[in-house]
Amino acid sequence: MTQLQLPAGMEITGEIKPGFADILTPDALALIAKLTRAFEPRRQELLAARVVRAARMDAGERPDFLPETAHIRNGDWKIAPIPKALECRRVEITGPVERKMVINALNSGADSYMTDFEDSNTPNWDNQLTGQINMRDAVRKTISLEQNGKSYKLNDTTATLVVRPRGWHLDEKHVLVDGKRISGGIFDFALFMFHNAKEQLARGAGPYFYLPKMESHLEARLWNDIFVMTQNELGLPQGTIKATVLIETIVAAFEMDEILYELREHSSGLNAGRWDYIFSCIKKFKNDKDFCLADRAKVTMTAPFMRAYALLLLKTCHKRNAPAIGGMAALIPIKNDPEKNDVAMGGVRTDKARDATDGYDGGWVAHPGLVDLAMTEFKKVLGDKPNQIDKQRPDVNVVAADLLNFQPETPITEAGLRYNINVGIHYLGAWLAGNGCVPIHNLMEDAATAEISRSQVWQWIRSTKGVLEDGRKVTDAMVRAMIPEELAKVKALVGEGATYDRAAQIFEEMSTSDSFAEFLTLPLYEEI
Repeated sequence: MTQLQLPAGMEITGEIKPGFADILTPDALALIAKLTRAFEPRRQELLAARVVRAARMDAGERPDFLPETAHIRNGDWKIAPIPKALECRRVEITGPVERKMVINALNSGADSYMTDFEDSNTPNWDNQLTGQINMRDAVRKTISLEQNGKSYKLNDTTATLVVRPRGWHLDEKHVLVDGKRISGGIFDFALFMFHNAKEQLARGAGPYFYLPKMESHLEARLWNDIFVMTQNELGLPQGTIKATVLIETIVAAFEMDEILYELREHSSGLNAGRWDYIFSCIKKFKNDKDFCLADRAKVTMTAPFMRAYALLLLKTCHKRNAPAIGGMAALIPIKNDPEKNDVAMGGVRTDKARDATDGYDGGWVAHPGLVDLAMTEFKKVLGDKPNQIDKQRPDVNVVAADLLNFQPETPITEAGLRYNINVGIHYLGAWLAGNGCVPIHNLMEDAATAEISRSQVWQWIRSTKGVLEDGRKVTDAMVRAMIPEELAKVKALVGEGATYDRAAQIFEEMSTSDSFAEFLTLPLYEEI
């Protein structure tokens, strides 16, 4: 095994395969160690603050806009100017850091590509390190692949690369500093910055990021301070790094101005991370017996609380000269059924047309086959303009009650319950096998959509409103009876696999246990 030169106090337990040492260089590891020692105590404090806040909400507290930051919401300030490479983001494609995906996404015709070390990626050691190798090669335009008799390489014109490191809650268990696990997000970010920031600047772009799962402006401040130190360490001008924040928690929706303000020198806007946002609403109100959301398929962007969130995000961004990026259309092309495909593509078209008409500057797709369709809808509204940040929305007046208007509550159907169980088992089984981005029932599922499935089942069991439309109360016994039936359906589709049996066990434990697991990826990570 290759021996690495490690900074004092650092230990690496992951296998050093060919090529890994080129990423885990002494200077790159020294940067990780320095950032960890400087900021890990604050990360732990902020994670502890999440637990305290969650307990208050479990006891009945409702989130609201913060009185102590009213001066920021009411102030007349703007974020720093957006670099040329991020001015036009009408269509952004997302996907994991897998080599073929990286090439296809960069070639897809999208304006930008969010490459994902987080929700659509199983963060096993191999995936994180090969992902960094793929990033290095993609930035230098040398990335290529020979697979099944086909050759993949980059076109002359490619999408702008944007990187999503892991969220604050995720550790990197294979790297210890002073005997403790480090932040997965700092690990992903620091390696990418060290190897690629200067190369990207030389090529007319820069180090651009998406920041996931934040719950407060203090968590954004932590990222901003990490950016400042990293730019100093690497000799880069302050403001070189640009980051778009995903608003995918109900509590962050009340701090959007403040999050932009904390990152204002490094901000490239906000994104409406809709799937995680729905999951967050279920999670934060999980103990409220009167809280209930209908079948997952019925909770769309036109639901009152989702509409309020989308319009508030748009208004907040444009008031601060920041891009507002719409969320993910999880639908994907259905090649073997033209009728179903027409319905799916119609859904994507409607979604992107709504975003564009509302004033959004772009939106996400999960599949290269959707880029042209989404681009068409944005061009209908934007024409040749790169964005519509000049479209202000003074007509939008969202109050706390609008963000907390959780409808629809019905219907909850047996088919919807079974769908959640089926998707949960299928996704968890694939994740354990190393794939965090899985097409299931003509939707592209990642950790966020799987979180909705398992949290809805848990909450339906406990809510007084968790009643099927035929009058039966959803119970843990009902769920336990359905799990082996849905496991059999998954296996009929994907074949036998030990990970699917284990996934069914995990899904049962998570959906029927007395306590609610904060993130399904946390216990799963201990299994890989």
